[in-house]
Order: sequence, then C-alpha cells, then structure tokens
Amino acid sequence: MGGFYFYRMNLNWIALAVPLFVGLMYAEYRYSLRRKFSVHQFHEAIANLNVGMAERLTDLFTSGLFFFFFDWLYQHYALLDIHASWYSWVLLFLATDLLWYWYHRAGHRVNLFWSVHVVHHQSEDFNYTTSGRITVFQAVARCLFWSALPLIGFPPHMITTLLLIHGAYPFFTHTQLVGKLGLLELLFVTPSHHRVHHASNPEYLDKNYGDVLIIWDKLFGTFAEEKTEPSYGLTKPLNSHSFLWQHFHFVLEMAVAFRRSRGLKARWRVLFGTPDEIDPRIRQLLEKKFSNHNEFRPVTRHVRRLVRVQTAVTLLILFFLLLFANGLTMAQVGAISVFIVLSLINSGAILEQRRWVFYLDFIRLVVAALAVHTFFPYATVASFALGALLVLLVFSKTFQKVYYKQLFGVG
Repeated sequence: MGGFYFYRMNLNWIALAVPLFVGLMYAEYRYSLRRKFSVHQFHEAIANLNVGMAERLTDLFTSGLFFFFFDWLYQHYALLDIHASWYSWVLLFLATDLLWYWYHRAGHRVNLFWSVHVVHHQSEDFNYTTSGRITVFQAVARCLFWSALPLIGFPPHMITTLLLIHGAYPFFTHTQLVGKLGLLELLFVTPSHHRVHHASNPEYLDKNYGDVLIIWDKLFGTFAEEKTEPSYGLTKPLNSHSFLWQHFHFVLEMAVAFRRSRGLKARWRVLFGTPDEIDPRIRQLLEKKFSNHNEFRPVTRHVRRLVRVQTAVTLLILFFLLLFANGLTMAQVGAISVFIVLSLINSGAILEQRRWVFYLDFIRLVVAALAVHTFFPYATVASFALGALLVLLVFSKTFQKVYYKQLFGVG
C-alpha cells in the first residue's frame, strides 16, 4: 500500500499526452478509411511514430534542463521584471509565436538549423503521425530562440506553461481531412496553411512558417495560399525509413561538404548558408555507402504484424516510463531508455531488411535483461538471464538462420 501511495504521489501526468495523441492519430486513421481517403502508408506511419517516441523520451531528460536554463537567464540577465497578468500573458503569447516564426524560418534557410529540422519534413505522408517528427536537436534549437523570453523579463514558469499549450496546437494542423476554415484562415495557421508548408511543390517552398498565427507570414512576405494539390516530403525524397539515417543524413552531407571546402568563407557557407547550396551529389555518394539496396522490397504480412506489435509495446513501455519516472532510479530509467532507443532503431532496420538487425536484437535482449535486473536484483533472476543469453550465443548460427527465414524469407 505504501509503495502504491509513493508512485501515485510521484506520477508525471504529462505522460497522458502519449495515449491522448496516439488515440487522435488512430481516430484520424479510422476516419480516413471510412471516407476511403488514403493518407496513411504503413512504413511512413511507423517511421513517424519512431521519431515521435524518441522525442518524447528525450524530453524526459531535457525539459528540466530547459527550465533551469531559462531560470538562470531570468535571474541574472532579465531586462524587465514582468509579472503575470492578462496583458503579460497576451504579450508572452505574441512574443513566443513571433520567435517561433523566425526559428522556423531559420530552420529552412540556415543549414545548421535545417540539419535538425529536416527530419520533420521527410515523411511523404501528411497526417497526425507526421506532427511527431521532432528531434531533441530541434528542441535545443528552439530553446536558443526562446531564450530571448527570459532575457526580456518573462518569468520561467510563465514561459514553460505557455510553451506546453503553444506546442500542442500544431498537432491539429497536420491533417488532410480538414478543408479551409473560412474567416479563421485570416488569423490562425490552419491545416490548409500547413499543408502548403509541408509541400515540395516549387510554388510552395519556404512558405507559411507560422505556428499558431499566420499574420507573421503575411507581414514578412512568406505567405502562400493552398491552390494546387500539395506533394509532401523533401524535394529529393529520402527513400529510407532508417531511424538513424533519417536523423543524421544531412549532418553527414554537411560534414562531407565542410571537409571538401577550402577557406573560412566556404566553410562558413556550409554551416550558415542555405540547404540548396550543399552539393546534391554528396547525398548520392553517402546513399551508395550506407543505403540498403533491398529497401522497400515488399515485406510480408508477418513482418508487418511483428513491427506493429513491437511499436505498440514500445509505446506502452515509453508511456509507463514517463508516467512513473519520478519514482524510478537512474539505473532503471537509463536501462529502459536504452531499450526503447534500440527498439526504435530495430523497427526501421526490420522494414529495410538490414542483416545486422539480428545482432541488434541480441543487444536488445541483453539490455532488457539488465532492465529487469534493476527492478528485481536477485541472483536467481540474473542467473536465469545469463543462462538464456549463453544458450543464444552457443547456438547463434542456428538462431540466426531461423531469424532471417522468419523475417525475410531467406536463410
């Protein structure tokens, strides 16, 4: 009873955002099926969910750091002493949304920021699952722009409260199932506006950067109305659902371009120039080196079911980790977090039929055993886990053949 009370008092209620938004994603999927409007692809949905889960996980470690960073700036360098009132909340909202506009615009026009924002635009689907394609690196970039708020004099508790509300709004603009919204189009960012932003049509590129208000785009000349059917994704499709490649491909492209550059000015352009200045042939060279030639070969219904179940289980583990994190030890949080990250990498590797996925699954089993041991630190549990792993090692070749046969239909 005492243990239950301890966990109840330490619940992190923000974790409820996970089932809430996943439920909305599922509702959108079911509604699209009913309308016979195909807006979801299996591979894309899994990749989107994987990126979103990684961002939720890393929030566990970074959100507190962001608050303390804002608090430190506020305590030492605030220009004004702003107190909570109806008009200060309005001013904070306007300042937050304006800073978002310039962060977002920089995220498309400055290579260093595009390298962390590109992940959000890789999906060739546009639905609620796409809204989750945010990385911890992107969150850090946002934090740098939002650091202007405590410097102005807005208290950190006001900033973090508003950011929670402000951050929820864009979820609802990532859908094709909502048409134009009449007078709301004049003031707010709507699904129609944001479809334009995610489109790769030439006339839509670098448009509609707003998050909640569309007035900034109209004021600064980056507004475009949705007129023709948008095509989603990058102008040069990524053609990969690898969790690692999605996160780091443009960073690698920049690294190669930086190494090839001669002189300070050229290297400065690599970091702070525009994405279209990076030689597109670099991506081709990197893809030849790192890509899987078997990717997008049709996967069996069995593999789809496996990935679907693995994704659902990973979501559940993430939810309970976020919910009970305040009552867990660092060892428990660390082991579960590593297991989740490996699972996200594993799902993409299975869909792309990577041969090394067998070894990744073995590592996942080791990490899972360590995680269990942090909850049940008994010699019998450790002995059983060690024995099972030894059996897998001794008969690894046999297990490997069966594994590849089940997954890919080859030995």
